[in-house]
Amino acid sequence: MFNFDPDSIFMMSGWTLYLVIFLLPFVQEDAAVIGAATASLVGAGSIWLIFLTILAGLSLSDIWKYWIGWAARRYDWAQKFAEKPGVAGAGKLVQDDLIKTLFAARFVPGTRIPTYLACGFFKIPYIRFTVLVVGSAMLYVSIMFLMFHVVGEVAGERAKFFMPLIALVLIAGYILFRYMKHKMNRKIDG
Repeated sequence: MFNFDPDSIFMMSGWTLYLVIFLLPFVQEDAAVIGAATASLVGAGSIWLIFLTILAGLSLSDIWKYWIGWAARRYDWAQKFAEKPGVAGAGKLVQDDLIKTLFAARFVPGTRIPTYLACGFFKIPYIRFTVLVVGSAMLYVSIMFLMFHVVGEVAGERAKFFMPLIALVLIAGYILFRYMKHKMNRKIDG
């Protein structure tokens, strides 16, 4: 019924476009933000409505992860897992330096889910968590939209096609860099 290739997404209109933009962060956050910024750049819909829709989808896709961590507290296996040094260290990090931890998690791919689960598991106050997650999402979406639109103004029509590709390559490159660094550290430690 629906195709989810970039051309099909950008051809969507009305509520279908906004619904897809809202739901995509539940599948892959970075690609969803890049897709929304691109949709706003090509004029697929109202820039502000696309911005608010991706912000709402991104925030809700993160906030529900808190409750998974919170619910896991009642299981013995989760309590034992939390006592492991690495997990206990993550708990101390979210408890001692929540603001920096949540903002770092927003911008470092692969760290959001464990960080948000840890916040719930280690009983970070929910309202504080929510405000910081929405704030970091707003900063992230603002940076991406600004970057796409500024480069779009400078590069013109070509930016509509190259900006999403550049953004995805940068994210993939960063993930690959982190993976390789992790593998090298394991070899050194092992």
